[in-house]
Amino acid sequence: MVTAGKMLPVSRDIRERDVRVLILALVVAVATVATIGLFASLLQRTLVTSASAFLAADRQLEAENGRPIPEAWWQEAEARQLETARMVEFSTMVFSNERFQLVSVKAVDEDYPLRGTVEFQPHPDQARAQLSHGPGPGEVWLNPRLLRLLALDIGDNVDVGDLTLTVTGLLIREPDGGFGMSSLAPRIMMHADDVPATGVVREGSRVEFVGLFAGPEPALDDYYRWLEPQLQPSHEWKSVKDGQALSRSLERAERFLNLGGSLAVLLAAVAVAVASREYALGQRDTVALLKTLGVTGSGIASMYLRKLLAWGVVGCLAGLAIALPLVWLLSYLLASLLERPVDYVLDAHALLPALLTALVALLGFAYPPIRRLRRVAAMRVLRSDPGESSWRASGDIVIAGLAVFGLVWFYAGEPMMVLGLLAGALLLLSVLAVVAWLLIAALRKVAGGASAWRLALVALYRHRHSTLSQISVFAMTIMLATTLVLVRSSLLDDWQGQLPVDAPNHFLINIAPTDVTAVADFWQQRGYPLESLYPMVRGRLTELNGQPVREAVSKDARINALNRELNLTWMGDMPEDNRLVAGRWFEANGAAGVSVEAELAEKLGLKLGDRLGFTVGSETLTETVTSIRTVQWDSMKPNFYMAFPPASALRAMPATWITSFYLPAADKNHLNEFAARFPTVSVLEVDHIIERIRDIVRQVTQAIEAILALILAAALVVMAAVVSATLRDRQREGALLRTLGGEQSLLVRSTMLEFAVLGLIAGVLGVAAAECAVWALQQKLFDGGFRWHWLVVLPVPLMSALLLALFGRWQLAPVLSVSPMLLLRRLE
Repeated sequence: MVTAGKMLPVSRDIRERDVRVLILALVVAVATVATIGLFASLLQRTLVTSASAFLAADRQLEAENGRPIPEAWWQEAEARQLETARMVEFSTMVFSNERFQLVSVKAVDEDYPLRGTVEFQPHPDQARAQLSHGPGPGEVWLNPRLLRLLALDIGDNVDVGDLTLTVTGLLIREPDGGFGMSSLAPRIMMHADDVPATGVVREGSRVEFVGLFAGPEPALDDYYRWLEPQLQPSHEWKSVKDGQALSRSLERAERFLNLGGSLAVLLAAVAVAVASREYALGQRDTVALLKTLGVTGSGIASMYLRKLLAWGVVGCLAGLAIALPLVWLLSYLLASLLERPVDYVLDAHALLPALLTALVALLGFAYPPIRRLRRVAAMRVLRSDPGESSWRASGDIVIAGLAVFGLVWFYAGEPMMVLGLLAGALLLLSVLAVVAWLLIAALRKVAGGASAWRLALVALYRHRHSTLSQISVFAMTIMLATTLVLVRSSLLDDWQGQLPVDAPNHFLINIAPTDVTAVADFWQQRGYPLESLYPMVRGRLTELNGQPVREAVSKDARINALNRELNLTWMGDMPEDNRLVAGRWFEANGAAGVSVEAELAEKLGLKLGDRLGFTVGSETLTETVTSIRTVQWDSMKPNFYMAFPPASALRAMPATWITSFYLPAADKNHLNEFAARFPTVSVLEVDHIIERIRDIVRQVTQAIEAILALILAAALVVMAAVVSATLRDRQREGALLRTLGGEQSLLVRSTMLEFAVLGLIAGVLGVAAAECAVWALQQKLFDGGFRWHWLVVLPVPLMSALLLALFGRWQLAPVLSVSPMLLLRRLE
């Protein structure tokens, strides 16, 4: 008896064309998934690092109880090799030139900031500078408006409590000057060592102590696990993703990168599936020969399993050899585009999906049909009858589907993303079954002839099984690539729509009810009408269905909204950028009910009909949840967790009003006039937040373009692999036609027409399935609206037809350049 291992040494496998194609598909799969995985990981770190400037650190710890952060916590952070900085924030009156002004004070130590820079101007007439430190002891930096409000100049003195400080420059922008109700007044920055001498911060003072931390993510996470049991309700541990104005943009960016990687996994699986299927079919004669020589079925299965694993190792190593330098090149280009250094760090976790893709694709697609051949009698295999029953082939499809589903779920970690893509794929396959029946019925009636069109249509019918499989693969590839293009277009359009050029960049807060009309008239006269003003009442959520809210919700949930007062409002019409997800909006002149923001409702476990109790000063208010809505926090417009109807009992409670509007930099002088006329109204400038979000969006856009280019390149490779899978049969037919007197021009035209028809059908089906997948992803994953993308998808079928026609012409090249007799001998 002959053993399988001795019959076919693995060293000879590389000489077989099918093996080379299979290994090449593995190389492409591993290189594509590894490149996108590493590059996406690099981009995520870059985006988070860039966005961390919003906190001036990687993490912030806020203590709102008026007590400093315990010294032991600082010592533990330093022991874990984390960078630290300390900050104190409070409000007070400053005095100069017999003028008083309420200011928001930020006192920082010499290590501030850990991330980002402070924008500083030494004099109003001098250029601005980016500094990596704050003022020194005895110095103070002022918001530019304070110079005019207090009639100051650089070098003058200003009193902060009992301490006199020297104005040494202008504070233009802080890296962590985010949107917060604690920073309504103009900002000044001083050194933290000067705070005790002011006499302002005492026991019981309304002051916030802030700790800044920076370091590797694992070290920060380990520190938080140590710290969490010691935190009190008045402590808040914040990352850049916790900021409402920015977290949505970062979350969408990361989801898109996951989507790009998921599509790469699917494309890689398609490439390996096509190549492995051709290899499995080509091994029937070999298996028959092995069986006649006495090799057992289990021996054949073991031999091919070893082969597949060996090829998997080769494909993985070659793919990584391509991916690593490619990612380095992309990181270099990314650094040039972003005009900032990008650390090239090899993330081993990002390589795992690529290696699993190769392993699962081999075992899920290649091994089942090969293993099934061992059960077929040798004589039936020698007669080119594979002996496959339809139910066994269906089993292979189920195994492959589960393998792909598991791969994408493992990679993305987003069930809705996986379901959206697979739903589109299943819909595509269902439509393909109908198209297949119609196509075969139509082509059966086409008679042969010397016309290029007739030859093309007859060839489609003659190769109907391969035609349908090719259409399936082409359509699937087009669907995946088009899905990424459409999601990219939708995301960018949504972002640009949320932050237009005239997005609100100033908030007016603490408007007295008696001043609402006068404030609106002031800005109307200067050409900047206020779109909407909202009443605002400060209150705490204290009860849920008659129980104290802290007892009613999970003890493990750290919900910051329960640790502070919320901004409550009443409104007749729901804001345009809000969207109902449950319930109904208030009726006209309604008096009962409350609408809750969706994320807070999810954290609290709220549902329609729950009763919420609020404490406003000494008053209490109880209402039933009648609707749940999403809020677009990054719209730079006033948004509220809780909204009540116009005739609600909330209307009888003391309220101030809030609004936002756009004011260009050239007209900021109107703010001084406004402050003089309405001294009790607080002006909050958020230009820097908008600029930072736009910077993040710009970086994400460039990342999307790079990911898109990689995906499209992978799609082209997959399509080329599919076309080359039928190379042997088509070259034999072309050689026969030339032997029978067929002209080269006729062969070229018929082949290109055949592939053009394939590409057109696949393109139409692919873009239709892509629209369905995008609808699911936009609705469930990216929280955006859906619209048809006619201008994007209409050219795709034509481009697909042209591209496949060119591939067909490339496939025909050996037939035209080699003698027909010589080509036939080679193919035999």
